[in-house]
Amino acid sequence: MEVKNLLVENQQLSDEVQRRIDQLSAVATVAASISQSLDLNQTLQTALSAVLTVTGAQAGGISLIDEEAGEVVLRAQQGWNRDFVNENPMRIPLGKGISGRVIATDTAFWSNRLEETEPLAVMRFHDEKFRSMAMAPMHARGKVIGILSIMSSRSDSFDDSHISVLKNIADTVGVALDNARLYELSIEDQHRLSAVLQSSADGIIATDQSGRIQMVNHTAVVLLETPAAVLTGVPLREAPIIDSVRDALLLAISSRAEEHTRTFRVSTPSGRVLSVLVSPVYVEQQVLAALEADGWVIVLQDVTLSAQMEQARSAFIKAAAHDMRNPLNAAQNAVEMLRRLIQTQDLTLLEVMEIAQTGISRIQGLIDDLVSIELIQSSYEINLSEVDVGELLYEVAGNMRSQFERRSQQLQLELNEIIQPLLLDRKWAVRAVQNYLDNAIKHTPQEGVISLRAYTKDEQLHIEVVDRGEGIPPEAQSHLFERFFRAHQTSGIPGAGLGLAMVKSISEAHGGHVYVHSKPGAGSTFGMTFSFRRARETTANSLT
Repeated sequence: MEVKNLLVENQQLSDEVQRRIDQLSAVATVAASISQSLDLNQTLQTALSAVLTVTGAQAGGISLIDEEAGEVVLRAQQGWNRDFVNENPMRIPLGKGISGRVIATDTAFWSNRLEETEPLAVMRFHDEKFRSMAMAPMHARGKVIGILSIMSSRSDSFDDSHISVLKNIADTVGVALDNARLYELSIEDQHRLSAVLQSSADGIIATDQSGRIQMVNHTAVVLLETPAAVLTGVPLREAPIIDSVRDALLLAISSRAEEHTRTFRVSTPSGRVLSVLVSPVYVEQQVLAALEADGWVIVLQDVTLSAQMEQARSAFIKAAAHDMRNPLNAAQNAVEMLRRLIQTQDLTLLEVMEIAQTGISRIQGLIDDLVSIELIQSSYEINLSEVDVGELLYEVAGNMRSQFERRSQQLQLELNEIIQPLLLDRKWAVRAVQNYLDNAIKHTPQEGVISLRAYTKDEQLHIEVVDRGEGIPPEAQSHLFERFFRAHQTSGIPGAGLGLAMVKSISEAHGGHVYVHSKPGAGSTFGMTFSFRRARETTANSLT
């Protein structure tokens, strides 16, 4: 008796093992079938065919959740009499019908005795004459994404083994469908991005980390005067493009240590002026950790018209300045001659002549500042040389000592580190520091303290002037470096509003920028930077 019971138990164990093997084999069969494609529609049909094969079901369907519409949508069907996918789309509101129960409870459902009178969310489903049905939720990334269903026109077609297989297969199908859907979305995004890039008014070139061109849009083809077919897949150094453009691009991407965006202008033999922006692209890789940039994105803009307008504006201002200087000089000479000819002690007359002299001098200074800004922005008079920054600041402080003494103000020079020599245009750098100090003198009360300091940070030389004046309202700070802008509270202080604009032009001409930190009643800190990196690139350019 015991031997007989043991044989029975062994047979049951063997049957259970075989059942599990069959289930695993069925899952493997489905997985192998649906792993051949990432096309969503093809994956749906392949998965459904494989499920029907391993379960022996007569018909089946795959429904996916449309979260935006709040519906469960039948996306694939096989073995049905009517088309519920295209001709009569089956869309069931979330939470309704049997599908709503499966999704809400996240459990399988099956019935071997479907009655024609049973209420369903889609009553025309009764026309299919199915008497047995099983449904299992499909999961992907930890949530239910749809339902896998099998049906039969015979009653009592499904048992626990069918449900077990269906549940195991459902998750395999769910992951495959989710991957296919993500792939479909990525392809859609690629097409959308390609359309945007090809319609962009800017020329765009993308390279890999070795500098091989991967993509060129239509505008870049026009600007480079080279067909895309001869550029794609070609290393940048071998690309048949304009020599001046190619050489400048190779120089811009040659330094892997620099992660900053590079911008520069380059002229072509045809007279076109291109503004070029080169940006490194970094993508975090989980399999292969690459230390270098994964590629470069190069943006080309045709700024020929802008460059011509800048040249025309500069020429106009120079011509206008020249034409205005002649009558101003004549007026100044006339006032000086009147001063010598009229021997008078009349205070009113002397004051009138002084006002005329001061007005002429202010207009001459305004003209000189305008011309200076144009010269700086056009880079016509930027002459770089190696400059000792500490020595430069001591020189400026010494030259302006009389202005501080006149207002009984104190200048504190703060140099707490040794700053390496930097390539600067010394004349313009001195002018920028003087303008900042002159601005601080005007806005600091008598007997006040002004600080001048310099330090290095992030490949930049920072020069700052700190005053203890009235401070600047936040709404005015963003306009301080605009030409002719003057805050309302400075209306009684002499000046034309060009001093800070000149500092901005000087700093930007050296690859830097200007900034201000200020609070009303707490003084202001005006800063400017000069780029050590730009100095190295300028040196490299001069050597190539």
